[in-house]
Amino acid sequence: MNDRVDAIVSFYETLTPSSVAEVARHYANEARFKDPFNDVQGCAAIEGIFRHMFASLEEPRFVVSGRIVQDRQCFLVWEFRFRLRGSSGRPLQTIRGGTHLVFDEQGLIHLHRDYWDAAEELYEKLPLLGALMRWLKRRVNA
Repeated sequence: MNDRVDAIVSFYETLTPSSVAEVARHYANEARFKDPFNDVQGCAAIEGIFRHMFASLEEPRFVVSGRIVQDRQCFLVWEFRFRLRGSSGRPLQTIRGGTHLVFDEQGLIHLHRDYWDAAEELYEKLPLLGALMRWLKRRVNA
């Protein structure tokens, strides 16, 4: 299983617009992908999420910093670095999160579930919405 995890980590960390077509080499046909914004099933839909990422963001890149492997599942700890379209010259944005992967008997990903806090990692960094989110956070924590 460690070889499969090494292969998927390499896929994520070297993902490019052209390598997105390799989703079917790593995911089962009926695989499910869920994150704070998406809940889709099937290789074509998963490939669409990655294609949308490249269409919407500049320099998107995953950096995996940790992993736990147990039987046919693993948990990856990662940073997702990117720039919003039209923000060249500005610093990279970073989202920190984790991914739970479950592999089938053939070693293909059957379930991909991303966990990250959209409020803290994304909304708080946006100019107008960020101010509102930080205000709400202060009110709730007070």
